[in-house]
Amino acid sequence: MFTKILIANRGEIACRVATTARRLGVKTVAVYSEADAGARHVAVCDEAILLGPAAAKDSYLRGDKIIAAAKATGAQAIHPGYGFLSENAEFAEACAAAGLVFIGPPGSSMRAMGSKSAAKQLMEGAGVPLVPGYHGDAQDPELLQAEANRIGYPVLLKASAGGGGKGMRVVERSEDFQAALASCKREAMSSFGDDKVLVEKYLTRPRHIEIQVFADSLGNCVYLHERDCSVQRRHQKVLEEAPAPGMPPDRRAAMGEAAVAAARAVGYVGAGTVEFIANQDGTFYFMEMNTRLQVEHPVTEMITGTDLVEWQLRVAAGQPLPKQQHELAIHGHAIEARVYAENPEKGFLPSIGTLRCMDTPSHVAFELGGIGGIGGIPAGVRIDSGVRAGDAISPFYDPMIAKLIVWGADRAQALARMAQALSEFHIVGLATNIAFLKRLVEGDAFAHADLDTGLIERNTATLFPPAGPAPLAALALAAVALVSAETPASANPADPWTGTHGWRMNGTYRRRLAFGDEYAATTQAKVYAIDMTYHPHGWTLDADGKPHPLALVARHDGHYAIRLDGQAIQGTVRRDGEALHVFTGGLHHVLAWNDPLAHAGEHETADGRLTAPMPGKVVAVIAASGQHVRKGEPLVIMEAMKMEHTIAAPSDGLVEEVLYQVGDQVADGAPLLAFKAAA
Repeated sequence: MFTKILIANRGEIACRVATTARRLGVKTVAVYSEADAGARHVAVCDEAILLGPAAAKDSYLRGDKIIAAAKATGAQAIHPGYGFLSENAEFAEACAAAGLVFIGPPGSSMRAMGSKSAAKQLMEGAGVPLVPGYHGDAQDPELLQAEANRIGYPVLLKASAGGGGKGMRVVERSEDFQAALASCKREAMSSFGDDKVLVEKYLTRPRHIEIQVFADSLGNCVYLHERDCSVQRRHQKVLEEAPAPGMPPDRRAAMGEAAVAAARAVGYVGAGTVEFIANQDGTFYFMEMNTRLQVEHPVTEMITGTDLVEWQLRVAAGQPLPKQQHELAIHGHAIEARVYAENPEKGFLPSIGTLRCMDTPSHVAFELGGIGGIGGIPAGVRIDSGVRAGDAISPFYDPMIAKLIVWGADRAQALARMAQALSEFHIVGLATNIAFLKRLVEGDAFAHADLDTGLIERNTATLFPPAGPAPLAALALAAVALVSAETPASANPADPWTGTHGWRMNGTYRRRLAFGDEYAATTQAKVYAIDMTYHPHGWTLDADGKPHPLALVARHDGHYAIRLDGQAIQGTVRRDGEALHVFTGGLHHVLAWNDPLAHAGEHETADGRLTAPMPGKVVAVIAASGQHVRKGEPLVIMEAMKMEHTIAAPSDGLVEEVLYQVGDQVADGAPLLAFKAAA
């Protein structure tokens, strides 16, 4: 086994590797960019080396600097995590040339599988079923469109060197093909440095099922069963689970054996994932192989009782696989939810800001990555995260906050645990997808395993319900939090002159509190006027013209137990400036005290200017000054968080002036064009 390794990554995967390495007695070296100087992964490793500026191309993608850091610190091996250089054959070979062990497959395996088109040709020769498509090297746009026309629409454009949903476009009609191809190629070049694409038939209602494989350098190769990753948005996974619901043993074995055959065909060593697309009738087709550990690997660990990072270290050190195929049984069910800094109600746009509060579920068995429960019953709830309260989510990297993983004896128990854990996961400071994830987990489609990659789109009405008014319980919690916070801890309850409990000599004290909420900001500017009448042992709350007896039962560190109309209510209230974040009943309500929430600049055409939805770079300017455009016509394309975002005309009108050029960096809310709507 190694004595010291360098982790060439950041975030939760770097923390995850460091935790396992420490358990094995292996020291770790972190690398970081200037933006990550105070990051969690830097703190949990034994040493840390600065690579360079925040941009990944100047830091985490600088293989030469990473290798130099490894040699300078005496590391014997480099763990690449996932993303960045994890599937870079040149980097793996450079490590070997420098006398360092690359904890991953050989460069030849990466090259064979790194190109989606080459991998499909290889699988075709091995007899693995493929989705109808074009996987050739010729990239003439007219040829690609002709192939798409031959295959039949809808088709899927995929970056040949891609992954993680980047560089993918569904094209419904021939007339939309060229615009989609141009966008796909731009995103592919930006994310992978290669704009080559392939064209495939887009299957309707397919499931995305992947097989975890593992091979050592001694000729052993096993599959650790499957994961269902069908629940996706913009081709990026949202929920993953293992095993796949409804998977019969014979199909599991067939897919597992096909995955092992694919790995053997390229001389694979280490952890890898063979991804299949499956029809509802059970037929399946090879999609691609990811030659690295996957983000969703924890669900496999939870049902098999294995630590895949430990396996990586042992295999890289020349040891045999810790288990053989017959020892890899399935125990229970595991589900993973990716908690992102993003706004589902705004098209899942990434959210940038500081995690001013991050409350995790009270019953978490293991944090910072790790299995928990190996050798017995797995941990019920696990969190893998690379951030803490006070950390910032920047525009430079993926906006993942954490991976929330639960295990249950069966799928029903896992679902219940996930819903409960999400209701206790509280974040303040930026938008998150937690409430959306809870609706998704509790929705009929996911609960009944009616799975396919279009699940979110098919259930838009229930997953994106219209915003409603804040409930009385949330208003009561906010009011109690405000009022109780006014009493200093040193106050003498027997002294009426220094107390803030509203004592009056000849009568009662009645006070009005005004709140606005997100619902008010998006619809009719509703303001909640709360009248609180103080009594010796509580209050009377009047929010709807009716009196409601209200009492504080207990409070501790932002957690409140109250009694409203005789009913016990619990919740958490976190204050952020004038905003009160109220978490109760599994929901998150944001209330602005004394000032209705104002969302200036959120309208697409504020002051006649189309604004940037987030910080980013302008990658295409489609409209020209003086051009008349139709509603929905693309005007400018921005890139942020490695994804493209199209700013379209909100109505028919005239582009009066284009304010930025291709390559310009723009701030959140910056006006991009001067626009005049048609009369």
